Amino acid sequence: MAKILVIEDDASLQEALVYNLRREDYTPLVATDAPSGVATARREKPDLVVLDLMLPGGSGFDVCRDIRAFSTVPIIILTARDEDIDRVLGLEIGADDFVTKPFSLRELLARIKANLRRLEYDRADESSDYLSHGRLAVDVRARSVSANGEGITLQPKEFDLLVYFMRNPGVVLTRDRLLSAVWGHEYVGERTVDVHVRRVRAKLERAHAPDPIRTVHGVGYAFEAHLDSQPAPFASESS
Repeated sequence: MAKILVIEDDASLQEALVYNLRREDYTPLVATDAPSGVATARREKPDLVVLDLMLPGGSGFDVCRDIRAFSTVPIIILTARDEDIDRVLGLEIGADDFVTKPFSLRELLARIKANLRRLEYDRADESSDYLSHGRLAVDVRARSVSANGEGITLQPKEFDLLVYFMRNPGVVLTRDRLLSAVWGHEYVGERTVDVHVRRVRAKLERAHAPDPIRTVHGVGYAFEAHLDSQPAPFASESS
């Protein structure tokens, strides 16, 4: 049973969310301010977080940033303002989805289900040792990459970055999320992601492979979900 952390100080909205989450067979957890929201996320390790932007003790952006420092849990932000700047900032610091107030509970529950389905897909896909995308092929266990049957040598973090992209096709990935997933708690800046993406692109180009990594300006990157070309054979050269 999935645990959903609701970080919301509005008592009536909080009560409605908890009631409906229980009806959907989720286990709701509740926090009413920014510090307790971060502490509960760290302690309880929820499967998804519903996060209000306006909170006592700090903004929802602060909470999102703090949670992203130790977790990749899906975060849905509730905002009273339908402004692009909020969405861009939220995506940059690691939010996965947005719902603008006022909203229907049916819509929010649908967003929760969609994000949990993606999470299940990601977890299931993590068990796969072989990934392919058009003419690009990766043997995760052997840490080998090939395009058109020819081996491509990637440095360790370049390889990890490519694998993470391939396991999240079609998903807009912020730099913060990539840093958290690939570099973990190592102290690196956002520019590290851009440098590694450029290196991966350059090596794919030298191997005459199409570039499947799309830049999403102001946010991050996305790995193209589909290519028309047929899957490539694997090569044995390791990175």
